[in-house]
Amino acid sequence: MRRRQVEEDEDNKERWMVSYADFITLLFAFFVVMYAISSVNQGKYEQLTSSLGTAFTGENTPQLNNPPDGNNEHANIKGLYGQPSFIRPLELARRNDKQRREREAMTAMANNLANHLAPMVLEGKIKVMQNNRGVRVDIHDSLLFAPGASELQPIASGPLNEIAQALKANNHAIQVEGHTDNVPIHNDKFYSNWELSAMRASSVVRMLQDSGLDEKRLSAVGFGASQPLEDNSTPLGRARNRRVSIMILYDSLMPNQTDVSEITPDKTTVIRPTAPPAPEASNAPEATATPAAAQAPASAKPPAAASSKPAAN
Repeated sequence: MRRRQVEEDEDNKERWMVSYADFITLLFAFFVVMYAISSVNQGKYEQLTSSLGTAFTGENTPQLNNPPDGNNEHANIKGLYGQPSFIRPLELARRNDKQRREREAMTAMANNLANHLAPMVLEGKIKVMQNNRGVRVDIHDSLLFAPGASELQPIASGPLNEIAQALKANNHAIQVEGHTDNVPIHNDKFYSNWELSAMRASSVVRMLQDSGLDEKRLSAVGFGASQPLEDNSTPLGRARNRRVSIMILYDSLMPNQTDVSEITPDKTTVIRPTAPPAPEASNAPEATATPAAAQAPASAKPPAAASSKPAAN
């Protein structure tokens, strides 16, 4: 018997639409769930917007609605209306930019100083350096002072005037530091190296002030032999340690005289002086002191008055 031939169905070319519809349905459900769990708190959103605007522009950004009242759950977070904000202003970027510009200006000033003092820099008598405090100019003591003296030599006026003229163009604070070696000194003028280093720093400060620098920018410090650059065991090391350093400080290191707060002791820890304890009472009768006149017998006569007449022979 001849088998019946089975007819094959033609492939449906639109079957992909079923999978595509399932994918779209799942994607739609996913975004619906994401939207449902992302309920936006209007108060938080406005404070975040204000904080971001303040952080990136440095100016307060007005909020859309009225300021929050005291019953708001975010009343303890400062924002534009006296409430703390979620994000504090990003001052770090602006501060870093300011410090970068200041450092570049100080580098240019250091190069200017090195060029003006080039002959002495090449001879090794002066060194110009830059560190995290500012620009430092180290001057060998032989260029400024006689051995064991604090009075400036006439030759010192040249380099100090050059430095003063270069520093007139800015308002940075200037700290003059005196340094010595560890060889002790003790005479009628200087009790130790501390006094010698302080007096040398003061002499340089006086010269800088006479050269036209404002005295409010100047200060003198004596370090003695406490901050050596080289080992004091060799003559060359001791010679390098005897120096005067002129520090031109960064503005961030200048003291703020207006930002001063007095520190007082805690009242609970103040110890007040107490009165001495009273003597204990005794059961014995107290002895009363009586004057000698009261203890004398009644029959005693008062002594005769001394006569001014000479005694008869």
